[in-house]
Amino acid sequence: MLDPELLERITARRADLDEFEERLAKQLAEVRAERDEVAVAEWLLERMSEQLADEQASSAPAPGQVGGRTVMLIPHRTSGAEITLPPDYQRILAVVRRAAGPVMARQVGDALGIDVSVRAKLEPLRGKLVRLVDRGWLSKLPDGRFTTRL
Repeated sequence: MLDPELLERITARRADLDEFEERLAKQLAEVRAERDEVAVAEWLLERMSEQLADEQASSAPAPGQVGGRTVMLIPHRTSGAEITLPPDYQRILAVVRRAAGPVMARQVGDALGIDVSVRAKLEPLRGKLVRLVDRGWLSKLPDGRFTTRL
């Protein structure tokens, strides 16, 4: 005959192991659920990063080809969109914005330190001012002066 005390110990140990197994199964389920949540978060982060990169790439000035030369294209001004212009265009805009009123290309050139007495140096600046007008960043008055858009 089996020892009743030994049977009681075996039964108690089995109960302890069953309880331990339940706790482990519960922890395993929690770990799997959290791992699934992390996978979803990772996927969402990758997707949002790709969308943000696409948006930034589409709003950033992109180089283009004109006459076989690579040139920087100036984006059209859009409300609410954060667009970064190339540094030389940013400086031109800053000069026009700081002016007390509409300015001539020669005044912008003076403020930028360009030798405005040389037509070959003033005309590229005038071209940039006109590009900024064409893209909606500035306005050109009938008398040829430039001003900021409201």
